[in-house]
Amino acid sequence: MSSTESCRNELRTAIRQLSDRCLYSASKWAAEQLVGIELDPAKFTPANTRFHRGSSSIRRRFRTDDITSTPAASVSYVSTPVMEEDEIVDGDFYLLAKSYFDCREYKRAAHVLRDQSGKKSVFLRCYALYLAGEKRKEEEMIELEGPLGKTSAVNRELVSLERELSTFRKNGTIDPFGLYLYGIVLKEKGSENLARSVLVESVNNYPWNWDAWSKLQSLCTSIDILNNLNLNNHWMKDFFLAGAYQELRMHNESLAKYEYLQGTFSFSNYIQAQIAKAQYSLREFEVVEAIFEELLRNDPYRVEDMDMYSNVLYAKECFSALSYLAHRVFMTDKYRPESCCIIGNYYSLKGQHEKSVLYFKRALKLDKNYLSAWTLMGHEFVEMKNTPAAVDAYRRAIDINSCDYRAWYGLGQAYEMMGMRFYALHYFKKSVFLQPNDSRLWIAMAQCYETDQLHMLEEAIKCYKRAVNCNDREAIALRQLAKLHHELGRSEEAAFYYKKDLERMEDEEREGPNMVEALLFLATHYRNVKRFEEAEVYCTRLLDYTGPEKETAKSLLRGMRITQSSFPSTDVEHFPP
Repeated sequence: MSSTESCRNELRTAIRQLSDRCLYSASKWAAEQLVGIELDPAKFTPANTRFHRGSSSIRRRFRTDDITSTPAASVSYVSTPVMEEDEIVDGDFYLLAKSYFDCREYKRAAHVLRDQSGKKSVFLRCYALYLAGEKRKEEEMIELEGPLGKTSAVNRELVSLERELSTFRKNGTIDPFGLYLYGIVLKEKGSENLARSVLVESVNNYPWNWDAWSKLQSLCTSIDILNNLNLNNHWMKDFFLAGAYQELRMHNESLAKYEYLQGTFSFSNYIQAQIAKAQYSLREFEVVEAIFEELLRNDPYRVEDMDMYSNVLYAKECFSALSYLAHRVFMTDKYRPESCCIIGNYYSLKGQHEKSVLYFKRALKLDKNYLSAWTLMGHEFVEMKNTPAAVDAYRRAIDINSCDYRAWYGLGQAYEMMGMRFYALHYFKKSVFLQPNDSRLWIAMAQCYETDQLHMLEEAIKCYKRAVNCNDREAIALRQLAKLHHELGRSEEAAFYYKKDLERMEDEEREGPNMVEALLFLATHYRNVKRFEEAEVYCTRLLDYTGPEKETAKSLLRGMRITQSSFPSTDVEHFPP
């Protein structure tokens, strides 16, 4: 059997097993990867396709030798047996409980399975109790503090679930799905080391549960933790590593993994979206825009990840494209956090910041932990000069994900607006540590160093140099480097950076006061160091302008000609009277 066909069989089986345990998010992810596998042209006929009715017969039991891991070329993978099913033991009760579960009647589902001993039933009962506790926690939060308030509400089922699942694990009567739930409980109770161990055990025994990998990924906060995980070498590990690298800001390594996975999952929209996410972090907006346009052509009702696309359109000020996207997601599913964020970006670009905040708040009512909404709402409060609200929004974002560089950067901006430069500098340093390739962050930190309160010009110069190396798209760093060196009396260094800035403006065909400033400085500098040929070139260019710079250029030229007339003729042959 080919590796691709084996991979298909694994995913088909996993989809049924995950759906049967009400893990619908993981099941959806597996199904998306299944249809993302490149079709075998020899088998793609009207009578024999992946949608053929007879290709998905459901079996009651699966033998441990039915499916093995999918090997890629020249890579050895550990075989993972497919787990036994036990629905025969608890069949009718399980079906009733699953029906209650699907209707969000979690307590009823758990009650039906109270006396059932099969592993599937035990998992569903515990999972239903966990979700019942989560539901009650959300209700308490709204009752006590409102939908966006901070509360100390907790899931009251965690203690009993931890005790029960711990006992099952010690007795060896827990399956990989029970281990996954046990890992979630431990994570929420703060036992992160044990949670990692339990989740590793879960994915090693059943690698197709993407939800378990995602929880494990959230616990890998450093590369050392990631490298110390004892994971079996299954192809699902590559998906996990690609996502983990991305969260750890190792974007090039993440891209390499996803490109490797595309060898098998050529049509996976998930992989395409993750590649776009990595390119977005690298600020390759043109590439990101092209990927999302292709995604929308293939999946026109997609809402997932589209808020990132809206961020790109916002940054590029593509008003009509953002308007179209906002209308599109509104008509598809307006009650999704992503949709609300896209509409919020649309109103922000129009300058309607109050309305923008309204939609970001709506996104947070739908998902209180939706990181982008908190950060974007903070940006809007900054625009509205409401710094206390901005600080609160950014801090809420950091509470959700302390690695969100945008929130740290926003805090720096907010404290700078309040004149608290040392606090602002602290937060800017946090942001550049998390995102060292973003020139905007280095420029913000440099400007903070330049302020009268700090006046640390050497440190500002270091930051501007880093910004230049990070492809300063806003074209600020070169000009500021020139100005700072001029202020410090370093004319040669100032001339070097003014010249570089002038070359950049010429390449981009940009005119304006910055070009005049550069030409004036270079003309004066080269006149002072008696490099008259170069000085005359810059003065001649200034004669094309109509402002006071034209008179200054004429004065410089007259002065140079007077100076030249006192030289021997051999020294001034290039400067006619």
